[in-house]
Amino acid sequence: MSLPLKRVLFVCIGNSCRSQMAEAFARTYGGDVLIAASAGLRPAFGIAPDTMRAMSEKAIDLRDQFPKGLRHLGRAEFDLVINMSGFDVPDQPGAVTRSWDVPDPICVSYDEHCEVRDYIEKLVMDLILELRREQSGPQFRPFGSGRVKL
Repeated sequence: MSLPLKRVLFVCIGNSCRSQMAEAFARTYGGDVLIAASAGLRPAFGIAPDTMRAMSEKAIDLRDQFPKGLRHLGRAEFDLVINMSGFDVPDQPGAVTRSWDVPDPICVSYDEHCEVRDYIEKLVMDLILELRREQSGPQFRPFGSGRVKL
């Protein structure tokens, strides 16, 4: 019996770069353990072109995505909020909040933008692996070490 999927919200300032990338990586790689959403404290008017380009290099298409604010989420409930904004975020009832120190790539070179993308990908993959371990629970190991001598 598997546990319910964790509802994870990624938050940054404009929902134009960091949180969009995190949501996209989470959806692409972690759909077996989480449901991802993203929002910004002050949503931008569009996704940053460098974010679109950087994610397309990872074969992830963001053309249908758009910046959203927390209000846009309505009464959606989350189990985990990942705050990448560097500012306090409003409490989400029942949710644990974690802060990730991720630089804002909005006004940096494209190469630096890709470095931030790769860092976010690593953080998201670490989160997915953590959630998979939680879902699998303790591993059954008969005979102690799990090794069988023949």
